[in-house]
Amino acid sequence: MLRLEARRHDSTLMALVSPLIATALTLVAGSILFSLLGHSPGRALYTFFIAPLSDLYGWTELGVKVAPLMLCAAGLNMCYQAKVWNIGAEGQLVIGALAGGYVGLMFPDTQTHWMLVPVLGFGILGGMAWAGLAAWLKTRFNTNEILTTIMMNYIALYGLLYAVHGPLKDPNGYNFPESAQFSEFVTLPVLFPDYRINISILFGLFALAASWIVLNRTLPGFQMRVLGQDQSAAAFAGFNQNRIVWSVMLVSGGLAGLAGICEVAGSIGQLVPQISPGYGYTAIIVVFLGRMSPIGIFFASILLGITYLGGEMVQMNFNLPKSITGLFQGMLLFFLLASDILIHYRILPANRASRVHS
Repeated sequence: MLRLEARRHDSTLMALVSPLIATALTLVAGSILFSLLGHSPGRALYTFFIAPLSDLYGWTELGVKVAPLMLCAAGLNMCYQAKVWNIGAEGQLVIGALAGGYVGLMFPDTQTHWMLVPVLGFGILGGMAWAGLAAWLKTRFNTNEILTTIMMNYIALYGLLYAVHGPLKDPNGYNFPESAQFSEFVTLPVLFPDYRINISILFGLFALAASWIVLNRTLPGFQMRVLGQDQSAAAFAGFNQNRIVWSVMLVSGGLAGLAGICEVAGSIGQLVPQISPGYGYTAIIVVFLGRMSPIGIFFASILLGITYLGGEMVQMNFNLPKSITGLFQGMLLFFLLASDILIHYRILPANRASRVHS
């Protein structure tokens, strides 16, 4: 028999090892899952995790998936450091895409790449406005930001559906629910010819670096971390909690909005009913898997990005539903939360634990 014993101090080692344990358990559970579905576990896992990166095209497609994850996760990390539980990055991403995309569609005949500046700017502002609404509800009425941001995700999605079925629908699109294609002057430059990866990956890397500097080298970042660790200490020090809430929500919303407009002005090239396969939700897993560290978030973004590519590969090769991606992401989050128990507790034989307490 085994039992849990509380640690005197949280284990720094287990905080670092826990994501590795969760990843290993996810692979084991995935092997069992593929076996039950009648497929060779080794071949299926190879197809899911290794085969997508077997050529340059796969690596560039991974960059396409990683960029929005890093942008959303960089903003969410700042929220979670301050214990502001923004679950609305998905909706903020959608509104950013809608706002920036609208500006791009209003100038179809533009002949200058400078038009990208207002397109990206309105994408950022759209995400900030959507997050700002949740911040206002929290600071003005003390509403639970978890509930408001989740509900606002659905409002944003239905707003997008209304737009592509209605006012922004391409009149020459054979009645398909999508906007016209963006002009080449309002689409993001690609990094390599013949591949979809674009400068949004650079935005993501810059966002991670900037978030680390803000959190660890500035007074506002210090205030965010203090508020997250002890609200009473933050109040005693005179920190303005409402201002911090507004700051982290606006930054998070702006980065999610940037991720959204980069999707539609980059790899997609138009407004469509499904801009994101769930990047805003997956970024939550990225933040916690990466231990709220920019370097950890970078590697976690790569791992979660591979799950998107892997889901597409097993769909084509094994005729499995694409939802297998969400299943793997869910298992990873479940095992991560379970493994994090070891940060606060140690597992001991029951008899040894009883001797310690005696």
